[in-house]
Amino acid sequence: MSQPRILMYSTAVCPYCQRAEQLLKARGVTEIEKLRVDLDPALRDAMMQKTGRRTVPQIFIGDFHVGGCDDLIALDQSGKLAPLLSPDASGNA
Repeated sequence: MSQPRILMYSTAVCPYCQRAEQLLKARGVTEIEKLRVDLDPALRDAMMQKTGRRTVPQIFIGDFHVGGCDDLIALDQSGKLAPLLSPDASGNA
């Protein structure tokens, strides 16, 4: 099986987006689908509808909404990120 789909709403210059991407890659993620809300305002609107948040990054692993960079780091530090990224993960935490 392949790793779960990773979706990240981001902008080009966001340091938190870059940090989140670095962490995911360090944990073995090879593909991140990035939706650039700075290029398409409709994407930010969709992100806000989906998450209730307006800041980036907003990260999804499968169907699970991780949240932002701090949420991703906390998930990693608690040991809960690795199971979500495993090939047999359902994407539901």
